Amino acid sequence: MTAKTFRMPRVLRRLARDRRGVSAVEFALVAPMMLGLYFGCVEIADGIAVDRKVSLAAGALANLPAQVSTITADEMNNILDASKAILAPYSPAPLKMTVSCLNIDADRNVIVKWTVTRNGQPLTGDGVTLDDALKVANSQLIYSQVSYDYTPIIGAAITGMITLSDKMYMAPRVTAPTYVAAPCT
Repeated sequence: MTAKTFRMPRVLRRLARDRRGVSAVEFALVAPMMLGLYFGCVEIADGIAVDRKVSLAAGALANLPAQVSTITADEMNNILDASKAILAPYSPAPLKMTVSCLNIDADRNVIVKWTVTRNGQPLTGDGVTLDDALKVANSQLIYSQVSYDYTPIIGAAITGMITLSDKMYMAPRVTAPTYVAAPCT
């Protein structure tokens, strides 16, 4: 046997005891998972923030018309602009808003009195589906619908666009508002 055959196991034993590069290898294995977790948390927090702002916009869009008895076209534009401003700092471009006044007759049939929309679908006609608890005979409701097409910053390739939406019903404070501009229905 030569001296080289005895040295080889000794080199392997010394290499097996050497711990100098273990931290770098562990970091290289864990870093991609940690980065993914970090960016995932950022995406989720951003999505929750936008969803919360959509809910706040729906509330404002129902609440503001419920406080007055007459709304002009300029006042309605101001209400829609105020609801849109709630979304700042996010882009208002994918925002769709509709506000309607619903009349509930003595037989608890729901009829759309007026509707105004910005980038959304106006409610039309009668037979609007409404929960029975909200169908109070001879009353009126302000109904707002807000939706936002949210595209995640980083995860768009995975999830694509997500539609966030909310709706709100509000009873008029004084009387049901009259929209004095030409109705959109």
